[in-house]
Amino acid sequence: MTRPLVGITAYAEPARWGVWDTRAVLIPEAYVRMVRAAGARPLVLPPDDVGGAADAAGLVARLDGLVLAGGADIDPAHYGALAHPATRTRPDRDAGELAVLGAALDADLPVLGVCRGMELLAVAYGGALTQHLPDLLGNERHQPAPGVFGAHPARFAPGSRAAAVFGPAAEVNSYHHQGVDKPGTLTVSGWADDDVIEAVEDPARRFVLGVQWHPEEAGDVRPFAALIEAT
Repeated sequence: MTRPLVGITAYAEPARWGVWDTRAVLIPEAYVRMVRAAGARPLVLPPDDVGGAADAAGLVARLDGLVLAGGADIDPAHYGALAHPATRTRPDRDAGELAVLGAALDADLPVLGVCRGMELLAVAYGGALTQHLPDLLGNERHQPAPGVFGAHPARFAPGSRAAAVFGPAAEVNSYHHQGVDKPGTLTVSGWADDDVIEAVEDPARRFVLGVQWHPEEAGDVRPFAALIEAT
């Protein structure tokens, strides 16, 4: 049997390897490993908003699932806010990923959003973000230091998709200074012990799940397997 084809949204960033120092399309390999471990073939999707909605629909028609990867902040103009001084955006990702996500939702394609990807889901569903959690919480436990993951418990709503994947509670790893303030029409199904939203979903669709932490870095294949099971 042909393995399902799962698109993973990617970065375009300055990078260095060998003798090269140039701009590159890249994604942490952990995403690729998890998609492969779940039984699918990963396809890295560079930021691309050139072709608009019709092009995005054509791409989605070739995919069996979509992973919205983590990364930089979403431009707050997409949810009607001004930028916080700590907000760092990538407009090319916003435009391309919102187009692909819109086409995926129109096609009822299974979607998994990770960290930024969960925030993108919330924005696409009409929600809004808290741009700098330390202003709200008074601490930096969700992003303790550059390149250092936080760790904290999360709880999940009984009967939710998140609970079916992770159980009633789990210890999760996080690296984010923003979070979901308003989920739009998504259902909130997971919370940290400080009540920061940790999971959102759309029960009306085949599979739409967002998680605020990084299961790929923890080697947790369960949300990727659930995505692929829904294809």
